[in-house]
Amino acid sequence: MQRFLFSLIFFISIQSFGQVTYSQLIGKWQLVHFDGIAKIVNSPEFQNATESQRASMNIRIKARLESTVYEFLEGENLKYIDFDQQTILQKEAKVELSEGVMLLIHDEKGDRLARIVSLTEDKLVLQPMTKNSAMGNLTFERIVE
Repeated sequence: MQRFLFSLIFFISIQSFGQVTYSQLIGKWQLVHFDGIAKIVNSPEFQNATESQRASMNIRIKARLESTVYEFLEGENLKYIDFDQQTILQKEAKVELSEGVMLLIHDEKGDRLARIVSLTEDKLVLQPMTKNSAMGNLTFERIVE
């Protein structure tokens, strides 16, 4: 598994937009868009649902977006919200930035990998990666306090 991750990191980093430093990530980031949610909203099941069913799903989607905040801290630590059986939990993980574009997140569920697709002062786009494929992008906006 570890060898696969490093091979994947190397391959993707060659196609990267540029290098990111961890200090650029420090701060709070609010999820504002997830490609997976867009697929659900555009699906025939969602489109053909009753108005009350769509309203209920939209409430859950909005809650998910609003409660998903990543806070990158000094010392390569990440605080984030996770859902476990519809319960919202605050969690922490160690983070490694590799090749300037790959985030390896170490938490109690194991290691998760995400590629930094783009990063500006106020916008971060991550692409979670799995063994089998890349998942849809997660778009975050910086929370200015």
